Amino acid sequence: MTYHSIGIVFMKVRPRKIKEKDRIKYLDALYTAITVVHSREEVKKFLRDLLTESERIMIGRRILIAQKLLDGESYNQIIKEMGVGMDTIGRVAHWLDDQSDGYERAVKEMKKDFGKRFKKNESTLKNTLTMFGAVKRKYPWHFLFWNILDQLKDTTN
Repeated sequence: MTYHSIGIVFMKVRPRKIKEKDRIKYLDALYTAITVVHSREEVKKFLRDLLTESERIMIGRRILIAQKLLDGESYNQIIKEMGVGMDTIGRVAHWLDDQSDGYERAVKEMKKDFGKRFKKNESTLKNTLTMFGAVKRKYPWHFLFWNILDQLKDTTN
């Protein structure tokens, strides 16, 4: 399969037809590039530049499928929730079983990061609501309607 762009012909690469030395060089370039981007924002920019939206979505879905499998969800649950095929789930399950622990480790670390972000967002929301309450108390005439609603709510409870 070839891709044409501005008079340049791109050939789809078949991994088994690449020399071992070149394969190592290409993969080393990828792994090194990934390790030098540190923040979440840098990773987002890098992957947006490197992969198509479809490729990023497919990779993200595989990671979430792995998470669901590690959490013990059934194939049928995953199919229903995510709209993916049995083959896709089977491939991810195969990678989880046959490869090193990279997938599992990434999913576990990802869950920790999601937990931290959820707690951070939750505390930011609490702070925002607390600050809003302080502003309402400081400027009662500006928030007369809300203050009346709050008083009505307190008297009904």
